Amino acid sequence: MNDTSPTARPADRRQRVQSAEMGLSILKALARLGGAASLTATAAEVEESPAKVHRYLASLCQQGFVDQSPVNQHYYLAQEAISIGLAALRQCDPIRLGEASLVRLRESLEVTAFLAVMGNKGPTVLRIEEPTLPVTVNMRAGSVMPTLWSAAGRVFLGFSDDRLVMEMAEQEFSQASAERRAQLSGPRPIELLRQQVRARGYAVVQDAMLRGISALAAPIFDATGKVCATLATLGATGGFDLHPDGAICPALLHEARVISRAMGHQAVSARE
Repeated sequence: MNDTSPTARPADRRQRVQSAEMGLSILKALARLGGAASLTATAAEVEESPAKVHRYLASLCQQGFVDQSPVNQHYYLAQEAISIGLAALRQCDPIRLGEASLVRLRESLEVTAFLAVMGNKGPTVLRIEEPTLPVTVNMRAGSVMPTLWSAAGRVFLGFSDDRLVMEMAEQEFSQASAERRAQLSGPRPIELLRQQVRARGYAVVQDAMLRGISALAAPIFDATGKVCATLATLGATGGFDLHPDGAICPALLHEARVISRAMGHQAVSARE
């Protein structure tokens, strides 16, 4: 007969919650271990005994979340876990996932922050947050920025392998004034800029797109490791800190990593 007394029910609920937490911990451990691991490695990852972890793995196998290889006896994430992962990936939208980051940057730094994606005409602003006293910039949702002269554009140039992005940059360079082209140096200025952005891990512009305006931008990566959007901040040059160890750059890079992780990107930056 089941014990349904008031004192028994809370204990039973706690036990069910603890069991669910342990099962989820094991699934997350398998994910951290590359999706497949031995019983010993999985137990070590969750810091529990192999006997205890084995019981949970058996239940996860019965439910289709985990399976066991007949070759090396390793446990690996199975169809139900894959289905959940795919469903989550379908919900990944850098603009939606980045809204909280935009607000944090605006409120903590008092700068304009925005998210942009690469459109067929160039980097396109899709979401923007402005401080109480916004910088006077003719930018709004839907604005298209240059690839070479904006920080957001330079991120796509530096981290995308799409030939279309390079063609946009080359066209902009050929049509730019001599004064603007002089901002870039070297016999292959566009390629040098790409290398600099990639090596730095973010893009920086000072009075390049608009005189008196400076900006920093960082890449947002999806689950496949491709740049899918850019997170950028801008402000008046005189009061906008471009230093890599200043107030803005570390916060920008942190928020870009937060969004990338939410998108399913697993790589850990050396700057983390």
